[in-house]
Amino acid sequence: MEHTEERTVSRHPLGRFGRLSGRAFGAVPPPMLVVTGMISLQVGAAFAKQLFALAGPFGVSAVRLTLAALVLLLVWRPSPRMDRRTFLVVAGYGAVLAGMNASIYQAFERIPLGVAVTIEFLGPLSVAVFGSRRKLDVVWAVLAALGVLLLSRVEGGLDPVGVGCALLAAAFWGGYIIMGAKLGDRTTGGGGLAVGMAVGAVLVLPFGVLESNTALLSPEVLAMGLVVALMSSVVPYSMELEALRRIPARVFGVLMSLEPAVAALAGLIVLREGLSALQWLAVGCVVVASVGATRSGQRG
Repeated sequence: MEHTEERTVSRHPLGRFGRLSGRAFGAVPPPMLVVTGMISLQVGAAFAKQLFALAGPFGVSAVRLTLAALVLLLVWRPSPRMDRRTFLVVAGYGAVLAGMNASIYQAFERIPLGVAVTIEFLGPLSVAVFGSRRKLDVVWAVLAALGVLLLSRVEGGLDPVGVGCALLAAAFWGGYIIMGAKLGDRTTGGGGLAVGMAVGAVLVLPFGVLESNTALLSPEVLAMGLVVALMSSVVPYSMELEALRRIPARVFGVLMSLEPAVAALAGLIVLREGLSALQWLAVGCVVVASVGATRSGQRG
C-alpha cells in the first residue's frame, strides 16, 4: 500500500505538496507539533461557535468535516487500495472523529468553550492514567475530578445536556487517541487521515442537513466553514497524526496538558467568555493533574 500511495502522490502537484508537507512536519519536534495543533484547534473552535446561529452545531460540524476531507483528499490523493484491516482502522478513526466533533459542538452551544474542553479533556487524561498503572496516578485522577466538580460550582449551574455532551466527547477523544495511533501504524503520509476524515463527514452530514437544510450552502457559512476546517481539522489533525507516529499514545495524551487552558483563553479572547476565579482554578486542577500524569507516565 505504501508504494501505491507514493506513486499516486507523485503524479499530482497537490499530491507532491502533501508529500513535502509530510516531510516538513517530520522535521518538527513532536511536542511542538502537538502544541501548535492545539492552539489552531481551539481558536478554530471559537470561530466555529460563532457560526452556530447560522447553521447550528451539527451543520457547522458537517461543513467543517466535509471541507476538511475535500482539502485532505486533494492534497494527499490517497490510493483506494487498502487491505481489510487497514480499512477498518481508517473507518474506526473516522467514526470516533465524527462523534468527537459532533458531541463537543453540541456542548459548545450550551456551555462556555473553556468549560466544555476541560470536561472533554478527561478523555486523554484517562488514557494517560490507565496507561501508566502507577498508584500515584490515583491522585491525579482525583485532582482532575475535583477540577470538573469545581467547574459546576457556578451561579445557576451548568446546562446538564451540555455537560453530558462534553463527557461523551471525552469518551470519543480517548478513542481518537487510540485509533489515531493505530492509523499512524497502518498508513503512511496523510492518505489514511484524508479517508478517515471523509468517513467522518459522511456520518455527520445527514444530521447537518436535517438541522440546517440549505443554510449549509450559504457563501458566509462555506467561507467561514473553510477557515474552521483548516484551523480545526486539517492543520491540527495532520500535526497530531505525525506526532502520534513518533511518540506513544499515552505520552501524546499527556503532552496536551495545556489544552483546557488554551481553550479557556480562546473563549475569552475570541468569544469574550470569561470564567470565574473558581473555574480558572478548576482548569488549573485539570492541567496540573495532566502534568503529574505526564511525569509519572514518563518514568513508567
